[in-house]
Amino acid sequence: MIRLLLTVNSMNSFTPQADSQEKKENCKKKNGKVRALPLADLAVFSMFAALMFCSKQLMEFLPNVHLIGMFTMLLTIVYRKYALIPLYLFVVLQGLYAGFSLWWMPYTYIWTVLWAVTMLLPQTMKDKTAAVVYPLVCALHGLLYGVLYAPAQALLFGLDAKQMLSWIAAGFSFDVLHCVGNAVAGLLILPLSKVLQKLRKQAFYK
Repeated sequence: MIRLLLTVNSMNSFTPQADSQEKKENCKKKNGKVRALPLADLAVFSMFAALMFCSKQLMEFLPNVHLIGMFTMLLTIVYRKYALIPLYLFVVLQGLYAGFSLWWMPYTYIWTVLWAVTMLLPQTMKDKTAAVVYPLVCALHGLLYGVLYAPAQALLFGLDAKQMLSWIAAGFSFDVLHCVGNAVAGLLILPLSKVLQKLRKQAFYK
């Protein structure tokens, strides 16, 4: 009788929330080890790296207009530190395709700056605020692209401060185009991040 009562009590204590929590724990653990990153995410990273690379090549006819800033912020918002994986896969793909020349060197850090700034943004921002902040940050990165690129130019080609400033000024019009392109692309960050987070949650806890 006691065993029967305990069994009934245990069944009554079962809740969908408990089942959901159990599924989460099962997703996080396998063979007694915590899985930091699901295989599904790694597949998504590969897809986004390829998407970033292909979109960059398709938009080459537009000077300094591309979707890399938007993708960088999108992936950082959803995947946080792991966004560096698709980001550097893209950087490597660029080098393999166009050659690991001097122009490629700033690519090793210039997108990481945007990743770092996005990491510092509050994760609890309201949608109305995020809808303004995300495109603004993306646009500012485009505007400062020449400034961020310049230190590598100075080191690689031995430019002094005056020459470096002249180099920045000479390309500022392209940075303005970059800024405008990033601002427009940045409008996609919030809605796409919501879709990606929803899809990831469904795949991860299915």
